[in-house]
Amino acid sequence: MTPSPVNPADGAVWGVLYGTDAMRGAVGEMALLQRMLDVEAALARAEAGLGIVPQAAADAITAAARAEQLDLAALAKATRNTGYPVVGLVKQLGALAGEEAARWTHWGATTQDILDTALVLALRDGFQLIRDDLEDTIDALAARAREHRDTVMAGRTHLQHALPVTFGYKCAVWLSPLLNLRERLDDLLPRLLRVQFGGAVGTLASLGNKGPAVAEGLARELGLGVPEIPWHVARDTLAEAVSWCGILCGALSKIATDVMLLMQTEVGEVFEPHEAGRGGSSTMPQKRNPIACEYVLAQARGVHALVPQVMAAMALDHERGTGPWQAEPLAIPQAMLLTHGALDQARQIAQGMTVDAARMRRNLEATGDAIMAEAVMMALAPVMGRGAAHDAVHHACDVALAERVPLAEALGRDDAVASRMGAEEIARITDPASYLGSAGLFVDRVLARLS
Repeated sequence: MTPSPVNPADGAVWGVLYGTDAMRGAVGEMALLQRMLDVEAALARAEAGLGIVPQAAADAITAAARAEQLDLAALAKATRNTGYPVVGLVKQLGALAGEEAARWTHWGATTQDILDTALVLALRDGFQLIRDDLEDTIDALAARAREHRDTVMAGRTHLQHALPVTFGYKCAVWLSPLLNLRERLDDLLPRLLRVQFGGAVGTLASLGNKGPAVAEGLARELGLGVPEIPWHVARDTLAEAVSWCGILCGALSKIATDVMLLMQTEVGEVFEPHEAGRGGSSTMPQKRNPIACEYVLAQARGVHALVPQVMAAMALDHERGTGPWQAEPLAIPQAMLLTHGALDQARQIAQGMTVDAARMRRNLEATGDAIMAEAVMMALAPVMGRGAAHDAVHHACDVALAERVPLAEALGRDDAVASRMGAEEIARITDPASYLGSAGLFVDRVLARLS
């Protein structure tokens, strides 16, 4: 009987909301088993090229290295006995390759060489998926920032109207960290995508003076870099990779939080992509819940919980860890899966969001343009004094809110203000579009980074 998944992200039903099938195909158990076989086959070919292993044996091992041929039940039994799948996998690979080739399988390697290099290969595939979707999300947000560069809306601090901004500015604020993360990923990958091959304690003693040449040949076969020293007990790049996932998820959480708040009935300025039945309620037909935002946040929190687990796994003892390293399989593939799931949801939001510019304008006007109080005060201060200007504008805001009239009208009733500022000037200074500061410049700067 096939075991039933415990983690919802691995289930047939809940799994559609957590992660993606593409990432499961890259870092799931069968993918990792195939990558282990790929490493074993590449090792045999590299050693054959150096005259260590017969070419016929390398050919037979390569032909047999197919995960679909494995007896998974037998492999599970062997794994239970040894604590790792590699011993059982090598035994089955040898049986599939034939008696003569079996003598040469896993030559000079140790279990962790195979597991670590297989993980790196899986991460290469996984990060390519993430890189592609990150690029699409960047493109979508850039298009929104460009389209809405001058679409005025309320800027909010502590969930209250503060000063005017533009929706393009808000999109650029979302976009900038993703551009940073793209740069960080491109910088990280060369450190991460390196072969691990060191033998029993990392010295390659079993291969004599040919050890470094084998490592280089293995790296060439797999398209990986060669480290200056085996890294089996130095897990910094793995921790860096998962930490990068955590930072990405934090940036996506910012986007999801903002969109979720903008979707509130009382705000109604931006909405997730909509399709029939999506975000509906079992009892309230009118509901349009922020489902994508909610799952960005849920998956991000899952990744953030896994980052400390990978950090803790760096505390390895001597030349082979007794516990911390074994915790990585519980955290790293799951972090990749949830990260891609969060990014997939965020990409859909960025590409398909609905923006209601008219509602943004109505919300600006809902307080009678009181959002322009600072602008008016700053304009009056040079002629009235800062204290007097503050008091006059504060009084006008009270009138505007109490009587539900525009701030411009309330200001015009104040003789102290009207005597120093004409109606046209008051109208100009209370227009939210006149007080955007350098918002447009900042949008342009962020967009300039795309080229």
